[in-house]
Amino acid sequence: MNYTINRMIADATIDDVELRARSALSKHGFGVLTEIDVKATLKKKLDVEMPAYRILGACNPGMAHQAIGIEPRVGAMLPCNVILREVEGGVEVSAVDPVASMQAIDNPALREVAGQVRDLLDKAVAAV
Repeated sequence: MNYTINRMIADATIDDVELRARSALSKHGFGVLTEIDVKATLKKKLDVEMPAYRILGACNPGMAHQAIGIEPRVGAMLPCNVILREVEGGVEVSAVDPVASMQAIDNPALREVAGQVRDLLDKAVAAV
């Protein structure tokens, strides 16, 4: 099973794709709660070089509230991470598939919410 929703943006910079991703996420009800510049962090902590790699922790408040109401400890698996990474020819956008990440929790109501979130993330990734 795939665990991410993916899209390749050809001939684009990571900064441009990040702006587009933030806009697409917002239009589909998500806010970005956390941001991690993995390239900068690894350079600082380990003095290693790597292509640009950013993680955006996206959250749809309504869906998160619903999921926490169904399964209070599900917050350990939130927010929905969206990665942006430089690859040959452009930038790849990948969002976690909430249905795949929630498989460990045996709760049909939660899987239904995860499916709704996946649909929204799929639309957001397609809109980048």
